[in-house]
Amino acid sequence: MHCGQFRYQFTRRQMLQQCANGFGAAALTALLQDRAFSGVTAERTHFPAKAKNVIFLYMDGGPSQVDTFDPKPMLSKYNGKSPGDFFKVEDTQFDNVGKVLESPWKFKAYGESGIPVSDLFPQVGSCIDDIAVIRSVVSNFPEHTFANYFLHTGSGLQGRPSMGAWVNYGLGTECQNLPGFVVINGGLIPPGGLDCFNSGFLPASFQGSVFKPGGSGIANVERQEKTSRTQVEKLKLMQQLDRFKQQETGRHDEIDSAISNYELAYKMQMAIPDLMSFESESKPTLELYGFNEEYEPTRTFAAECLLARRLVERGVRFVELTCPNVKGDRWDQHSNLKLHHANNARAVDQPIAGLLKDLKQRGLLDSTLVIWGGEFGRTPFAQGTNGRDHNPFGFTMWMAGGGVKGGTTYGTTDEWGYKVVENRVEIHDIHATMLHLLGLDHTRSTFRFGGRDMRLTDVHGHVVHDVIA
Repeated sequence: MHCGQFRYQFTRRQMLQQCANGFGAAALTALLQDRAFSGVTAERTHFPAKAKNVIFLYMDGGPSQVDTFDPKPMLSKYNGKSPGDFFKVEDTQFDNVGKVLESPWKFKAYGESGIPVSDLFPQVGSCIDDIAVIRSVVSNFPEHTFANYFLHTGSGLQGRPSMGAWVNYGLGTECQNLPGFVVINGGLIPPGGLDCFNSGFLPASFQGSVFKPGGSGIANVERQEKTSRTQVEKLKLMQQLDRFKQQETGRHDEIDSAISNYELAYKMQMAIPDLMSFESESKPTLELYGFNEEYEPTRTFAAECLLARRLVERGVRFVELTCPNVKGDRWDQHSNLKLHHANNARAVDQPIAGLLKDLKQRGLLDSTLVIWGGEFGRTPFAQGTNGRDHNPFGFTMWMAGGGVKGGTTYGTTDEWGYKVVENRVEIHDIHATMLHLLGLDHTRSTFRFGGRDMRLTDVHGHVVHDVIA
């Protein structure tokens, strides 16, 4: 080494000894660019968080509240009577109002809390002491597509950021080689399509990445080049071209996101095979989730739930599960309620209970917020003779883990299970409560767009403190 007129000579060992701290500083500098390692996540929370991750169990189509978690004996008493004799019937989606329809299922009290749960969900019922049942949720939309956008983004308009994207943007990810927001596709993409999981006006790198349980998990993740060196050189060239374009036109979200997505995809090629392999899971664990069940949709959702746990273990911030295909219909029973609600419940009951129990025994439930629900509920009267129409006026969602007060119920619908009469909870309130549990004030979690500070809850939303431990 030369420095002016002086000449220094080092052996390799001396050079490493002298430069060791420099290597460490260089590595630290790289790590500090990442929110998860720099501590920026902690600084970005507005107060100490109770939850670190979210798993959203999305029940596409609208499960019936009066057949699942909100029992109404009045329906049995007046089964077959005209609903118009007892209450005002609002306009329905398909304008085919039948008679009062009692639930085909009985309810049973579970746990120390004694909360009643339908026979559709005996396995989830066994976990009820960890669950806060919110029976007074309302939606602004009675139609699937708009209601799905509203549930996911806080707006009935297409193109707004999904709640998963907001969480990913607000907190970053603790995972270096997987996306921060993952959607596990069980076979049904909801009405509204992939825009339910989009990043909207947020940077594109925060949108949901769609995985499938089994196989490679994600399309086109396998390396196409013959050698890793060829791939690295190819990625370097693509990065150079992107940088040249940046110098020419300035920074753009599309280019920045493309660069980050290439880098993440390269890391995922190493992480995905280990993530998707369940060989390390014990037989009791697989049985707990329902991998040995005869019903194929149960096995599909079991794989979704187990994959969700493995994603959370690796630090993925927000995981959403979609419904498996039960060869009938999603939870949207305009006819044949008994058959198809039973099939949908059979597909998800044991896997959901397995997920809650597995998270709990691994010490992950305390830091993982689990949310269950659909875009609206269903009417207490029949559509035709044996179905139920859409009902946005009062339905049930539930939360577990992540700072939630288990073994509680909140809110009340009327004696028919039709409309909320106490402690109304809007979708904005669900979002506000979720963000609060993650340590974020929903009124301060904003992104400047179109000349105003946008947020997931828009100008609405109140935290439901009564369901927080």
